[in-house]
Parts: sequence; C-alpha cells; structure tokens
Amino acid sequence: MNVPLNDSAVLFVDIINDFNFSGGKELEANTKQILPNLIKLRNFAKEKKLPIIYVNDHYGLWQADFRKITDYCYNDRSKNIIEKLEPDDDDYFLIKPQHSAFFQTPLQALLTELGKKRLIMAGIAGDICILFTAKDAYMYGYSMYIPENCMASEGKDNNDYALYLLHAVMKADTTAI
Repeated sequence: MNVPLNDSAVLFVDIINDFNFSGGKELEANTKQILPNLIKLRNFAKEKKLPIIYVNDHYGLWQADFRKITDYCYNDRSKNIIEKLEPDDDDYFLIKPQHSAFFQTPLQALLTELGKKRLIMAGIAGDICILFTAKDAYMYGYSMYIPENCMASEGKDNNDYALYLLHAVMKADTTAI
C-alpha cells in the first residue's frame, strides 16, 4: 500500500450490518466478495499501529457500544463478516444517525485529536454511506485512499459510479490494495 501512514487513520463504515432490508441480500453477497481485502486492510492497520475507527449505523439502539451493535446485527447473513471484522477494545467505535460518518458524530474532533489528515476508508454501502462520508471528508480537507476492492454496494453499476465520483470529484485514490 503506497500511502503515507504517519497522518493516516483507517475508517470502516457500516461494516457491522444485519443485511435485513430490501437489497440486503445483494449487499451481503458483494460484501463477502471484498471480505478478504477488508481483512487484509485491518491486519495492515494493526501491524502499522494505525488508528482504526468504525463508524456504524445505530440500529435504533443509540448506544456507541460495539458489542451491543454486533449482538443486534449478528445473524446467519452477517455472522461471517462480523466474526472476521468485529472491532476490538483498541479500536474506536462511533455511531451515526445518517449516511455520512461525519454528520452529527464526533469523527472530525477525534481525527483532529489524533492528528490525522488522511483517511483510508472501506466499507458499505459504497454508493451511499462511503460516498456521503467521502463528500464530507473532501469538504473538510482530508485526503483519501478508498481502495476499490474494499467497498461494496448493492449493485455493481452503482458501486462503479460511486468509485468514479470518489476519484473524479473528491480526488480520492481508489487504487486496489
């Protein structure tokens, strides 16, 4: 991975998911395709001692406790993903009320406190939550690396279009890991 690391943080968006919604089956299948790359990114971050920040939907629980969110989301569709990517006690875990990881969350304050100006972003859904998060990150002046093989959406065309926008408009590096 050819990314400066001294000012980088890894951001996993909505990776803890129950997939119980219209389109969830498709998103689950596409997430399982990128799962090896997400694991590779997480292992890389741990090895390089990069902060890992999970920002996740709250599922109506409104508690930033990753164990409660993972317990709520754990089912036959999600268990393989959750078991391989569940946060640990060294990771940061924030909940979000809407699509963007920045909207009404302490993410920007946390990144400022950590001295991070570059985001290595991964997760789901690429055409919604990753896209909205990247738009806000761009507006706040963060540089971004969003590997194309670490992002999934319900549909391939939507994912490809989101990747186009991430690269062309928000100047993100979308090179695969």
